[in-house]
Amino acid sequence: MTILGIDSGYAIVGTGTVEYHGSRFRLIETKAVTTRAKTPFDQRLREIYDGVSALIQRHKPAAMAIEKLFFNTNTTTAIDVAQARGVILLAAAQANVPVHEYTPLQVKQSVVGYGRAEKHQVQEMTRLLLNLSACPKPDDVADALAIAICHCHSAGSMMRFLR
Repeated sequence: MTILGIDSGYAIVGTGTVEYHGSRFRLIETKAVTTRAKTPFDQRLREIYDGVSALIQRHKPAAMAIEKLFFNTNTTTAIDVAQARGVILLAAAQANVPVHEYTPLQVKQSVVGYGRAEKHQVQEMTRLLLNLSACPKPDDVADALAIAICHCHSAGSMMRFLR
């Protein structure tokens, strides 16, 4: 099963594509879809849509895993990230790729085994699970890979119940 993990944003959208077979992971590709701050926002959304659409077309993932949005303080940032997330979800819907959402707690629990794990712990476990020599950069890409791993673990668990 090929999974595209997404860490939403509008300056940087972290993406990580992994293959999961049995209980083994294989990294296919990481990419940071970036947009420039001076670019008009509608154009930034177009660039995000085009970048994610190209990844979906190239890898034909069985599913997309994305983190649920949660913002405490900055509503302006939340609205902009939500708009970026909207074009990401549109790209998946137009390609008929099912989308699965996970909370940060679920991602940490799935990858590290502890829902209150710190960012560096999640990154290190992601590195180990994917057998990488270093943690992927930028952090948004590492987060996207952790989200993809979370889905693989969750989807694997669901498959056991269907047998």
